[in-house]
Amino acid sequence: MEIVNLGIQIIPKTAGDQYAVIDQAIQVVQQSGLKYLVCPFETVIEGEYARVLQVVEAMQQACYAAGATEVLVNIRLQRRFNQDVAIEEKTGKYR
Repeated sequence: MEIVNLGIQIIPKTAGDQYAVIDQAIQVVQQSGLKYLVCPFETVIEGEYARVLQVVEAMQQACYAAGATEVLVNIRLQRRFNQDVAIEEKTGKYR
């Protein structure tokens, strides 16, 4: 199983409260069971590669369900050949 880190920023186009839509996307991450870190400009998710990508799709669908007509999605992905990636190795020394 390949563990990756993915940073995702979703900017929804909506007539309503943009942050309320983003909150729905973050709720998908919270309910996923994956390790995550919510930051001011993005959410970082750690997990098995295919599962993380499923969560990315579900986050977008949650935005549409919350009233977004369009989403701009910025993704940064870290993968390693035959080795897992952990949030802790990047930020652990700061906690």
